[in-house]
Amino acid sequence: MVIAALDSVYQVKVVLLPAKPPYKNAFTNFKGIRYRADTTIAMLRREKPDSMDYILGVTNSDICITKYAADGSIKNPVNKYTDFGIFGLGYRPGPSSVISTYRLGDFNTLLAKERLAKVSVHELGHNFGLPHCPDKKCVMTDAVESIATVDNALLRLCEKCKRRLK
Repeated sequence: MVIAALDSVYQVKVVLLPAKPPYKNAFTNFKGIRYRADTTIAMLRREKPDSMDYILGVTNSDICITKYAADGSIKNPVNKYTDFGIFGLGYRPGPSSVISTYRLGDFNTLLAKERLAKVSVHELGHNFGLPHCPDKKCVMTDAVESIATVDNALLRLCEKCKRRLK
């Protein structure tokens, strides 16, 4: 479903690379077993084959980031936003992103697979330079810490985001 979604939205060729374990240097145990998404996309960027323009890592491990306020301090409450669990992260623009199935639900359901497709399209959109979109139906809308936002978005770009890509 992910490959079909990426092809449908962006018309990109997708190559599936061999599976590998999460990066050990991305591991954190501050709030349970998680892997830093920022460290992961930096490692993916370094290891991306030269023959590829972008790399999207997919994991079933929980991934996290630290969320910062506009002044550069950790967002309040600090305990909540340090190693904050997320669905995905991608450089904007940049060659790498990572998504996790961990927070998307039971993978025996169509809903979880649709969520994975949407998060994949969203993070690759960031790699292509797209920012978060105010259109709540656009796949580039900010999840605002809620899976319901992902569910509400459609698996498509709004017209404004399509124009930005051109």
